[in-house]
Amino acid sequence: MTVQLVSSKSELLQILEIQKENHYSNLPLENQHSNGFVTVKHNAELITKMNSKAAQIIATENNIVVGYALIMLKEFKNFIPALIPMFTLLDTVTYKDKVISSYNYYIMGQICIADSHKGKGIFKKLYAKHKEIYSTEYDLCVTEVSSKNIPSMKAHLKVGFKIIHTYKHNNSEWNILIWNWA
Repeated sequence: MTVQLVSSKSELLQILEIQKENHYSNLPLENQHSNGFVTVKHNAELITKMNSKAAQIIATENNIVVGYALIMLKEFKNFIPALIPMFTLLDTVTYKDKVISSYNYYIMGQICIADSHKGKGIFKKLYAKHKEIYSTEYDLCVTEVSSKNIPSMKAHLKVGFKIIHTYKHNNSEWNILIWNWA
């Protein structure tokens, strides 16, 4: 297994396939509780634009994408309506006495591992690659995770994210998490 930057359109399309398979709308509730889920769907045009601004990170095995961790820069905040409430909150929520939007940060746009490869440490390796590639350029990595997504919450806390704010939107509870590399 290799953790690397995306190098082809084919890899971006494979990300979308894993995303589709793990989207909450395609999973029975029991799978969501045991394996986690993703809530946002990207399309080929958007993920290609995101990749052109900051290379996406993937895990591959035999040249097949088995996991991904998307970087979403602030300039994409209006491209996914479901994320606008989070971006709006980042203008008011503080971390170490400063509003988050005043930091040089990026959003962990989504992280997901193919079912066949869950539980093999890929989540941690994807984040280690994020730190290697992006920690010299950005102060923080910020993400939000649904309180219902217990596997994802546990995994994020285990790699070093801290919950700094919890809020409700559309009858769901969300946690804003920060990974401070300092």
